[in-house]
Amino acid sequence: MSYKKPYDLVITGARVLDPESGLDTVQNIGIVDGQIEDLSLSPMQGNDVIQAVGLAVSPGFIDMHSHGQDDENYRAQAQDGVTTALELEVGTANINNWYSSRADSSLINYGASIGHIPIRMELMGDPGSIVPMSGTANLPCSQEEIDEIKSRLETGLRQGALAVGFGIQYTPGASRWEILESFRVASKHGAPCHVHMRGMGHVEPNSSMNGLEELIAASSVTGAPTHVCHISSSGMRSSSHLLQTIGESQSRGLDITTECYPYTAALTDISSAMFEDGWQKTLGIDYDGLEWTKTGERLNKQSFTKYREQGGMVVMHMIPEETELAAVTSPLTSIATDGWLKKGKGHPRTSGSYSKVLGKFVREDGSLTLMEALRKMTLMPAKRLEEKTPAMRRKGRVKIGSDADLAIFDPETVIDQATFPLPNLPPKGITHVIVNGTPVVRNGKIQENVFPGKAVRSPIT
Repeated sequence: MSYKKPYDLVITGARVLDPESGLDTVQNIGIVDGQIEDLSLSPMQGNDVIQAVGLAVSPGFIDMHSHGQDDENYRAQAQDGVTTALELEVGTANINNWYSSRADSSLINYGASIGHIPIRMELMGDPGSIVPMSGTANLPCSQEEIDEIKSRLETGLRQGALAVGFGIQYTPGASRWEILESFRVASKHGAPCHVHMRGMGHVEPNSSMNGLEELIAASSVTGAPTHVCHISSSGMRSSSHLLQTIGESQSRGLDITTECYPYTAALTDISSAMFEDGWQKTLGIDYDGLEWTKTGERLNKQSFTKYREQGGMVVMHMIPEETELAAVTSPLTSIATDGWLKKGKGHPRTSGSYSKVLGKFVREDGSLTLMEALRKMTLMPAKRLEEKTPAMRRKGRVKIGSDADLAIFDPETVIDQATFPLPNLPPKGITHVIVNGTPVVRNGKIQENVFPGKAVRSPIT
């Protein structure tokens, strides 16, 4: 096509990769008003130009599971190629307040679910931060309280929440009926349920298969689309069985999807219900399998007791390497981070998930093709959300009319650098990141005082 004026931004000589169409060719990209206006071999004039010869351009990465919804985390994720970070597992108790607090001040695109966990915490007067403290987590809800949860979920969905978020393992007191009733609200609004399942690991009767069966039943009964969070950290040794079950469920018409992150360790709050009696058997590790993020120390019984009383984030080294590989390479999984950083401490998945997939699993190991990996990081999450949120149809693609959310990287050098002691180290090889047509990373460096991130929100009713 022919555009008469100079483009706002031109990317020249890039290897353009689009997972939806399979496009993989060298082209120039012309961007106007935050959208892709032209893809062509023809020369283009732009008010700003990024020379990308020898580099690949893909859709910006879409993270459906990002807890660190602040500037520190947005900066870390942008350097890893993320252009849209969504808090869909835990979510928020107040959609309007959550979105308004980020308006015109975000480096990347943002969005949230209305969350069963934070609503329940408010009702129970729970003092925890992101997840409930162990005591109140075990309290059952009365029918009146379930009705109040349903009402607040309904309000959030009408205010434009992208999904309904659940962390059932963190609310063991929630009855199957409470969860089913909440799924019914999601189904009424066509909203997907993004769920940290109730069960974990392979030990019965509270295994991950038991947890998955609860979600399959709830989705089948209510018709609510269901997304299973972090399959490898919930399933661990049983993950291959869970993936098989999800695939078979899809083949029978159930709208169920899943995700993983490319690491062998998880992260959570040590004060949560996950660490009630019996956790060693469930997780398959002992105290020395836990790492306190603030100091890097491995725990023992004494330090575990101390830290559990005060609360805080702990790394759990519990996922077998073969599970990590099976999850990352499964055609069923999208990639998400479950990311969270605070003052430079946390888990390297926040800063390195996408570059690790591109560097280790694509280039070094050949476990995935480049296009397969990009599909997991862009198109799959966009398609999971686009029925409820039509704005997602403009993301996860490189085509005319799509939002100009783009990651530009060197396939020959891209690799993660973040570690557990230094989880905020930026990756190598992700050179430029564009959000709504504005460079937020240029030559590997964050651009200061630019806030092009926009709210990703479902239609408000």
